[in-house]
Amino acid sequence: MLSYWRAWRENGWTPIDAATYAQAWHQFGGSVATHPDVVERLAGLVGIPVRYLGWLVDGQLCAAMPTWGRHVALSKDVLKREGKRGMLDLGNAEVILPISQGTQVRLRHRMRYVSELNAPHVIGLVEQPEGLALAREPEDYSKKFRYNQRREQRLLEDAGGSIRPMLELTPGEQAAVYADLFQRRWNFEVPGKTHLAEVFSLMREFMTGSLIYLNDEPVAIQILYRVEAPDWFSLEYINGGVDPQSRDFSPGSVLSFVNTQAQWELARAAGKPLRYSFGRADREYKDRWCNRVPVYQV
Repeated sequence: MLSYWRAWRENGWTPIDAATYAQAWHQFGGSVATHPDVVERLAGLVGIPVRYLGWLVDGQLCAAMPTWGRHVALSKDVLKREGKRGMLDLGNAEVILPISQGTQVRLRHRMRYVSELNAPHVIGLVEQPEGLALAREPEDYSKKFRYNQRREQRLLEDAGGSIRPMLELTPGEQAAVYADLFQRRWNFEVPGKTHLAEVFSLMREFMTGSLIYLNDEPVAIQILYRVEAPDWFSLEYINGGVDPQSRDFSPGSVLSFVNTQAQWELARAAGKPLRYSFGRADREYKDRWCNRVPVYQV
């Protein structure tokens, strides 16, 4: 019975190895959640093997995907089923599968938050009720909004605030600051707390952005992962933490402004569009920073 359902699910797909999957990603593009090194490292952390599949047309690889059984790899549902949900957190990351232009593939593996970039090339997608929140381009904010953000940044810096790169900290230091500020902000423990330092170490080459200090004490942090595909950058804002005692200086808002501006500048210098995802479009504050875009599921 198991082999029957696998044959049905994988109809049109062929098993490939990790190196071939990596070649497809670097040729056709993808997102943080499908990057070959991200998949390999985080799957290794939780001890769930990945089955890579390719879609061949006339013997040529035209699409690929990493899977965990009937789900896409790194699926929350599989982590939960295996009792490993607390080991890592990628939020509601955008899934961009490496698929060549002009190719049509059928998907029967379960996945959510499949990108609008894949939609024209995939049979079997259904639009999700909720959209994805993608950061607006700098010019899409009103002049008043940008003025207010710069003013808040100036007031923060005048009060002893400073903005420092995340990579100044070791993974252990990042984990300690993030866990502390998340707990202060939300009054519950950060997801995946016990493995944060290990995850941050595995993801270090993809980590980007800054954090904010006030009088040399960290008061705002955001976990950002960024990968470069051939034709775009994919960036996931996983989550963040803020010290409520510093809310008079709006450090969370200042950090969002600093991080989004810096990432757009980097992307434009490389001549590529930026897909800066705040995850599910489910919070009012995200509407201040983002446009809602369609997203799909299988």
